[in-house]
Amino acid sequence: MDYKKVKTNTSAESLDVDKFEVDTNNIYESIAILAKRANQIGLDLKEELNEKVSEFQVNGDTLEEVFENREQIEVARFYEKLPKPTLLAIHEFLENQIYYRNPLKESTKDNF
Repeated sequence: MDYKKVKTNTSAESLDVDKFEVDTNNIYESIAILAKRANQIGLDLKEELNEKVSEFQVNGDTLEEVFENREQIEVARFYEKLPKPTLLAIHEFLENQIYYRNPLKESTKDNF
């Protein structure tokens, strides 16, 4: 998923708790789902940022390094302006864009 194109708030806002337990009927399960998805998104963004920053790495000190540092700073600022992984996970959860399953619930259904 391209997180740069997601239109969501970049700052936290108050949300109705009832929205989070509609699908799971358990607020704690919903929070666990959100936490796992936020970790996935955070790792994806970190890998992407590291790839872009590694393009600018040079093995020697040169005058061009000042220019490259500016480019690195621009890339870093762009990623800083993106919504935080938790906010992206909440957006995906509320839009029903997250696939999740609970193996414990599935195994209890199969036993009956």
